[in-house]
Amino acid sequence: MHILVTNDDGPPSPTSSPYVHSFVRALQRAGHTVSVCLPHTQRSWIGKAHMVGETVKPSYYRPSETFDPTPPSDSAVSKPQGTTHSRPSKSRDIEEWILVDGTPASCAQIGLHYFFEDRGPVDLVVSGPNYGRNATAVFALSSGTLGGALEAAVCRKKAIAVSYAFFSRNHDPEIIEGASAHSVRVIESLYRQWPSDASVDLYSVNVPLVEGVGKNKTLFTEMLQNYWSQGSSCFTEVEGSVGDEDEEERRIREGEGHEGVVPQETSKEVENGNGYAHRHFKWSPRFTDVYNSVEESAPGNDGWAVKEGLTSITPMKANFYHAAPHLHGRELQLEQPQPQDNTTSMTQKHSLSHRPKNHFYALIAYEDPYVQPLILSALSKLFPAELYTILSLPESHDPSSSSEISISSLLHQSAAAAPPSENDTRLLQITPYELVDWSYVSDDHNKGNVLVNSYMLRKALIRKHYLGTTIEHWVAKHPESALNSHFRRGDAFEVDYAEFLDDALVEAFDLRASLDKNEEIEDTKDREWWILKPGMSDRGQGIRLFSTMVELQGIFDGWEEDEDDEDEEEEDVDGEAATGKKDDAIDGDDDDDDKDDGITASHLRHFFHIRTYVLCVGSLDVYVYREMLALFAGKPYVAPWDVSSSAGGDDGASEIDLEAHLTNTCLQRTVKDGSVRRFWDIDIPTGVSKSDPEKPSKQAIFDQICAVTGDLFQAAAQGGMTMHFQPLPNAFEVFGLDFLVDAAGTAWLLEVNSFPDFKQTGDELHGLVQGLWEGIMALAVRPRFGGLGKVETPSAVNGGDEQEDRESYAEEVRDMVHVRNVDLGRRFG
Repeated sequence: MHILVTNDDGPPSPTSSPYVHSFVRALQRAGHTVSVCLPHTQRSWIGKAHMVGETVKPSYYRPSETFDPTPPSDSAVSKPQGTTHSRPSKSRDIEEWILVDGTPASCAQIGLHYFFEDRGPVDLVVSGPNYGRNATAVFALSSGTLGGALEAAVCRKKAIAVSYAFFSRNHDPEIIEGASAHSVRVIESLYRQWPSDASVDLYSVNVPLVEGVGKNKTLFTEMLQNYWSQGSSCFTEVEGSVGDEDEEERRIREGEGHEGVVPQETSKEVENGNGYAHRHFKWSPRFTDVYNSVEESAPGNDGWAVKEGLTSITPMKANFYHAAPHLHGRELQLEQPQPQDNTTSMTQKHSLSHRPKNHFYALIAYEDPYVQPLILSALSKLFPAELYTILSLPESHDPSSSSEISISSLLHQSAAAAPPSENDTRLLQITPYELVDWSYVSDDHNKGNVLVNSYMLRKALIRKHYLGTTIEHWVAKHPESALNSHFRRGDAFEVDYAEFLDDALVEAFDLRASLDKNEEIEDTKDREWWILKPGMSDRGQGIRLFSTMVELQGIFDGWEEDEDDEDEEEEDVDGEAATGKKDDAIDGDDDDDDKDDGITASHLRHFFHIRTYVLCVGSLDVYVYREMLALFAGKPYVAPWDVSSSAGGDDGASEIDLEAHLTNTCLQRTVKDGSVRRFWDIDIPTGVSKSDPEKPSKQAIFDQICAVTGDLFQAAAQGGMTMHFQPLPNAFEVFGLDFLVDAAGTAWLLEVNSFPDFKQTGDELHGLVQGLWEGIMALAVRPRFGGLGKVETPSAVNGGDEQEDRESYAEEVRDMVHVRNVDLGRRFG
């Protein structure tokens, strides 16, 4: 690996830069190509500054082979430890570092763009090791060390800022050597495990200078947000230049918590009656409150970690915002040193020369910054690091492209790091549907060794009109099915232009009969209301409510008027309507207005639906994730007939505020706190279970959802739409099912979504999605590839059936409720 090193302390010096020499030598011993570009003198506390308008000039430093970090005594003569020259050496055999009379950020720019081209592209920029800690916001925001790393990050380079937190000026060379060796391991591990989802631009690493630091934990932490004490200045009023500035800097770095220089009496002579007194100010910050903030903080931040003698790693974006919070509190798994080949590999390398029999490659590229790190976290929690190798998408891959990724090509390019056996390459692929290499997945030679996160065909469920047909066919043969009483049948129709709407409804018998009947009902509350939803739209677009033909015609006329001014190619409008039911929402009791009980009074008056995550594995096991979401509309629920009546009849449908009916988080304009809640935390009226009135209402609703889900997937797999739903034995998929609960406690299935939007869960409930993916890894991935748990080597590795192994994990994954096994007779090892 080619590493560019910069810092803010300048070239090696026992008094101001005692660590960089040891660190560079440690990187070189580890086999890395190291290029060095440093400020020519100390540039601490300068942040990511550039000297605007100044011409930056380099000089050339030739380091000595060894370096003594111990400051010389007053009587001792400091030995030369390197030499500086105004011109570069003519010989390439002489080691030479670049010194720049600029800032750390300038060094990063110049080192990346103007020197070292003969060594190939820079893979990583390391800024440091800083002479002192850079833990907590007060230090980090002004740090030149972080400034150099930030500049590299905005140059689109991976960057790591390294700081050594010392507690004594007795710089024991052995402790420094130990810190340097440990820092190299941390850097190598971070580089190989760098998130592929762009969630991290750089890391800030703080290494305490304590004996045996490499044996202590290395934790991902957040940066402690602290502040200067109110009313306190970083300057002290003095006369002229007072004190030893170098001594002050050393005391601050050491963290003694001093109270600054004692103010001296100053002359406040005013030159004129209305002027200011002429005085000088010495930089002398008071750090007592800063260090107290560390002492008083809860465990888990960078300052606390350093205080405890632990190495802290803070993931960051190049905008001073915390990155990858899911890592906070976790321990970095340090990898063993390994030879470096100075080539950029597309594969996360492992040091083991012999891989386990059930080793596999993992392409995790979900292209969703919310869920991508949660998937990687679940993978690392369920599988030992030596069991898998992470693959990255090619650098040439265009994220906006919908073309599939060639798995064969990707594996071939990774072969330089660790050539896989031609017939034993095991692969886990978790990507968007469009990137799946279906030819590779379905190839007979690969079927037993690949696992992908999607079925090829599932229109029978995810297309609204196909879903209705799937259920209709199943219920016709199985009238006892839960689907018969938990799904509202809909009518599908196609219309090219609004003027042909009447003709389009000729075969929509139920819909037309209902609309004709509604025309004769004067009280809109007694009508049967319908939902119109364009079949090929999502995110709630185009949804409307109507009860008469006049209202439906008005909807299509309005759409056509909106399109008249658009220069777009005309497309067919695929419309689909589904019956609604009066008082379907659990509205709450208006008499509870004065009751201050949070979600009960304020939100159950809102329309809401339940989002249920369902895992399908192979062909076919179906699991319902118990941790469901309740998604609330942005405004209190008002029945459509109430709006229609107050607006004066048929025209009232156009006055309906859909924000009271739509729970899509992407559409709500007035979303309040609590619009997305954990289902089990909401308060639902009791006594809603028809079969068992004594059963808790939420449990009764969950039981209905499990029964409906099991029947639904069996209907899709064995009913009349099997050509549109074909579960693959070497695949799994997560679906998002939406249910509406009416006032009687009946759960009605609304729709099925593939690749559900996990972001709607929000930051506060991201642990819910984390738990889901841990369950997926346990039940879908672990039986095929092995991992941590009861079954060390899955039977699938030995050509057996994964079903037995999956059953053995059932007790471990209690939140994944097994609701159906459908044996489709298409299994293989």
